[in-house]
Amino acid sequence: MVKGIEDKIFDAVVYSILVLVGLAVLFPLFFVLSVSVTPMSEVLKNGGFIVFPKNVTFVAYRELLGDQAIPRAFLVTVFITVIGTAVNMALTTLMAYPLSRKTLPGRSFFLLIILITLLFSGGLIPLYLTVKATGLLNSVWAMIIPGAVGAFNILIMKSFFENLPEELFDSVRIDGAKELRILLQIVLPLSVPVMLTIGLFYAVGHWNEFFQAIMFITNRELYPIQVIVRDFLTMAQNPIENVDTPVPSESVQMAAVIVACAPIIVVYPFIQKHFTKGMLIGSIKG
Repeated sequence: MVKGIEDKIFDAVVYSILVLVGLAVLFPLFFVLSVSVTPMSEVLKNGGFIVFPKNVTFVAYRELLGDQAIPRAFLVTVFITVIGTAVNMALTTLMAYPLSRKTLPGRSFFLLIILITLLFSGGLIPLYLTVKATGLLNSVWAMIIPGAVGAFNILIMKSFFENLPEELFDSVRIDGAKELRILLQIVLPLSVPVMLTIGLFYAVGHWNEFFQAIMFITNRELYPIQVIVRDFLTMAQNPIENVDTPVPSESVQMAAVIVACAPIIVVYPFIQKHFTKGMLIGSIKG
């Protein structure tokens, strides 16, 4: 189909807007990366604003990783991301699959309970008291167990399971397959898009863990990477309050930001197609 002048103008406007939005999103990250690999003398010479450094150095990263706090916090974050996501996926799947079966007794009641948790919460104080009563304070499990299941993710996965052909379930039941076998051998292999989508939601949430860490953790050795990065930035903003602690240079601060966000940025492109497909299919039915 031949496009008219109005269509071409419309396309040009749309592409221009997309380019501007893309630049607005990418420029801050590019700026942070540039400062992190720029010698501090050049950063100071240019007033802290560097886009294209004349010299490239990784001194800031060596200095950053030489501090025991960063590698330790990185390992803590990796642990809560891997183990936490595994726990999340196991519990979410085991809840979503039964709820997707219309023959489940009390199905409407359970769905109502899940929906209520989306609208109301118990509050911060009851949450803190619950975590304290269960002995999870000052442990990595305090950043995993309280958010072990997400109601919104259960509903997305349930909707995906409901869209699978019912005839497929009937055929394997005739062959004598039980529900657990159906879930493991039939449902999960067909649900890779939604599993990766929900897994990404959980993994990003764990990797960016901050709020629960500052609520439930007082032992600095158990802080995740985001809390340590916050401390780095706070020390730079309030040097008088941290007279006994060496203030990290601006390059080191930016290097800490890159170390904190790089893993998620690297992983996302590999599952982007599954992410989009999972969101679309999982939202067809409610």
